[in-house]
Amino acid sequence: MTTHLAECISRYQSAIPGLVDLGRQLQDLSTSSSGAPDEFIDLYEQCYPLLEKAMWSAGSDFHPLLDNYQALFREHESLIQQRGDDRHHFILSIPVADRPPHLRACLESIYQVCTLYDYGGKTSGAWDKIRIIVAEDSRDENNIRRHLELVEEYRHKGLQVLHFGLSEQYELLQSLPPHQREQLGHLLTTQPRERFYLKGQAANRNLSYLKFLQLTQNRDRTLYYLVDSDQHFCVNRQTEAGEEAVYALNYFHAIDQIFRTTDTLMLTGKMVGDPPVSPSVMAVNFLDDVTAFFTRLAGLDSAQACRFHGSQGPLAGGAAYHDMAGLFGFEHKPTSFDYPCQLEGEHDHGACLTDFARRLNAFFFGEHLFRKSWFSYGSGFTQLAPARTVYPGNYVVNYAGLKYIIPFGHLRLRMSGPTAGRLIAAEIVGRFAACNLPNLHRRTTEAGLDDDFRPGVELDGAQQSIDLSNEFERQFFGDLMLFSTEELVKQADVNQPFAQKVIEAVIAGKEAELLALYQQKHEAIVARNRKLHELVFNAGHWWVRSPGLAPALRQVQSFIDNIERNFGEHAPAWRQIQSAGHRAQRKHQIVEALMHYRAERDAWDSLFQEVV
Repeated sequence: MTTHLAECISRYQSAIPGLVDLGRQLQDLSTSSSGAPDEFIDLYEQCYPLLEKAMWSAGSDFHPLLDNYQALFREHESLIQQRGDDRHHFILSIPVADRPPHLRACLESIYQVCTLYDYGGKTSGAWDKIRIIVAEDSRDENNIRRHLELVEEYRHKGLQVLHFGLSEQYELLQSLPPHQREQLGHLLTTQPRERFYLKGQAANRNLSYLKFLQLTQNRDRTLYYLVDSDQHFCVNRQTEAGEEAVYALNYFHAIDQIFRTTDTLMLTGKMVGDPPVSPSVMAVNFLDDVTAFFTRLAGLDSAQACRFHGSQGPLAGGAAYHDMAGLFGFEHKPTSFDYPCQLEGEHDHGACLTDFARRLNAFFFGEHLFRKSWFSYGSGFTQLAPARTVYPGNYVVNYAGLKYIIPFGHLRLRMSGPTAGRLIAAEIVGRFAACNLPNLHRRTTEAGLDDDFRPGVELDGAQQSIDLSNEFERQFFGDLMLFSTEELVKQADVNQPFAQKVIEAVIAGKEAELLALYQQKHEAIVARNRKLHELVFNAGHWWVRSPGLAPALRQVQSFIDNIERNFGEHAPAWRQIQSAGHRAQRKHQIVEALMHYRAERDAWDSLFQEVV
């Protein structure tokens, strides 16, 4: 019954403090006729943090420890099933729009966590306590078909996964009384049936909440997990060979514990891997890193064995990838990060440069080649801290927490999660919490940029021309809404309607601050891009004289051209930001949204009026 626990203690008791005492307790319980199942189960709970700390310490024998850790959970689950399982059920929602490769990777990661940790156990070949909604928002019929095939594939693997299609979404929306549907139009969309696609992640996620209500059988024992399709239920660790994705977190077990032992209403788990921000706020530091790469490369020989290995980006939590991290309270010293070459086996600097150039334009889809965030165990998974940002790709609520949505989706602005977080934190304070249960965030997949959809980013594959002006514009005004909201909740009661004059005064002040910051950023990008072009093409370095590197240099030139196209003096988004008329239109939208926030929340809350 406790075979793996006994073996684990025997193997590691001399190396891991605390296991000797657990071994004595296990021996006493095993020889006692009065040992209750809960007492055995408690030994596993005591063992996990000991193994975790050892596993994530420097120089650990990671994979054998991880294998033991996962085996303990599976054995633990069998004991819980024998005793009787009253833990939470989970309903996950994955909004997806034209992203089959991302959806496959996300579903596979959930399948791996279920297989390796077996939360809730299986009945008739399917995991009992995990249900998954694939919330469709695609325009392309072929992508919808591919999503349906993935749903069917993972059903056969044992996941309870269902496809929440466009027609079903529309019908569910129409089932609301007309007056309520009208009040909730900005939250749940007003799109007609024939165009019920690309509604945006906010509207699609909020429609999932209606599906949650339909599927819920036990309000007191159900948790609702919102995940983006580019999130994976694993974390990254640095090895000599580079990045390794590992299934080292038992998300469902830890989250169940948090909601059973605290009064948390909303929990957010953050993310590791690719930055959770737009490339429009990473261009300055990215250009610094690219320039540092070429500066270092200039001092190395082309045929020399590659020296760009072993470097590691920042640990998660410091926003090192953000050009304006100071706005969020982070203080960064100017620095550049080394490039971690991804090539395996013996290769020279010419090969390194070729691969680097191939990956450069992925920056415009949100991949930072230098500042990927890495997981750190810290003080564990379940220790809570007050939160102020909702990570839309990784948050969990209980039934009462379904009231605290991410609003303003109709504006299609970026920073919706941080904006909602400021409002939610002002309302429920510590019951909105953050924990160290990140997902691995991957902006791109092995399928390449041509098989990826990113709202606000347009790719002309033939010309290698990328236009992110839509996303850049939405970033500036998303920042304006975020920092206006942050100030607004300090001055006004979030439980009452915000006064128009107060909103307008706050926005006017924040607008001036952001325009100055964006102007500085604009000038920095222009100067750095010019410097990079000079270094790569006009300084006479060895790569210019190598005919075999001509394709790589064309890709570098394409990157530089795309920076100029999106951030230069004539960039469409930059001109919109500079336009007083365009800003007036956007500010009017933001003022209206904030003025009506309380009324829309009241209408939304009425869906959950039975909750005390």
